[in-house]
Amino acid sequence: MTDDPFVTYRSLLFTVAYEMLGSAQDAEDVVQETWLRWSRIELDEVRDPRAYLVRIVTRQALNRLRTLSRRREEYVGEWLPEPLLVDSDVAQDAELAENVSIAMLTILETLRPVERAVFVLHEVFDVPYEEIAEVVGKTQSAVRQIAHRARAHVAARRPRMQIGRALQKEVVENLLAAFTSGNVEELLKVLAPDVVLVADGGGQVPAARKPIIGAARVAAFLARAAALPDLVTSVASFNGMPGLRVEVAGTPIVVSVSVEDGRITRIYAIANPLKLVWLNKSAKLRR
Repeated sequence: MTDDPFVTYRSLLFTVAYEMLGSAQDAEDVVQETWLRWSRIELDEVRDPRAYLVRIVTRQALNRLRTLSRRREEYVGEWLPEPLLVDSDVAQDAELAENVSIAMLTILETLRPVERAVFVLHEVFDVPYEEIAEVVGKTQSAVRQIAHRARAHVAARRPRMQIGRALQKEVVENLLAAFTSGNVEELLKVLAPDVVLVADGGGQVPAARKPIIGAARVAAFLARAAALPDLVTSVASFNGMPGLRVEVAGTPIVVSVSVEDGRITRIYAIANPLKLVWLNKSAKLRR
């Protein structure tokens, strides 16, 4: 372990910020801001460097999240999180992989900033309510109430059944086979009746501006997409979970899915090139 706690916990700090913001670039900026603040303090005055650093990074992420929330109201089309290639350790930690999945980050986006901070710190990183209260400037009683409300909000929106990585990969492979066939009937076999497809082009590339709802409409959309020229598809891993990498004339699109009862209930297609710059390097996520 290095003598500098910031270096020791840097991956943890990035993970906290990424969970808070859903953006790797914004998370990286917050970590740099945290380092600047850390570099100005007297280390002898810090009893618990890990807790202190988590407190700094959370406050910085919370400030940025409030600003980003206003910007995202003006975003062109649907806003989805920024996908990451992560090291193999994340895939081994099923709970962490589920919490940093595109599906979960999309759900967290529907929380208010303080609710998101409380949920992330307590549910993902096991930070005690006492410390969270200090971070968000609330009483412990208020933080407990916020945590209860956030858990209920997330539970109502997450898949009813949590599945393992192996089953997720099997369903993704079935989707790939059906997609490459371009056959609507084959696509309908892997889609839940109430499936929803959400695309994020950010106004940078063509993409559906509103969610596509229902198996028939989603299957028809995918069949049309499969007919595009210069299309290359493959199974890949994003945020520790199996998904698809689709390239249209060399331009990448990341596809992530949610699965219930062996069928796909949500498809997230991230095509905004500004959100795909981290596909060229591996991120280290830690708890």
